[in-house]
Amino acid sequence: MAFIKALFPGFILTWLVAGVLGSQGVRGGILQLHEATIDTHPFFWSWPLFLLGTGLAWAMFALTSER
Repeated sequence: MAFIKALFPGFILTWLVAGVLGSQGVRGGILQLHEATIDTHPFFWSWPLFLLGTGLAWAMFALTSER
């Protein structure tokens, strides 16, 4: 359950950071920023950043959840 909850913060983190860096013309180096399009709406995305952000959020949710 913690992983499912972690997908949303991982998405928001990636969307904001990639959007700011991509709009400045930065390719992100290890972040591998690329421009994606959904139904003619362009946005910047980074899969490594998404996986890192989701993993971090998952760890925080997993460590703070009561069992």
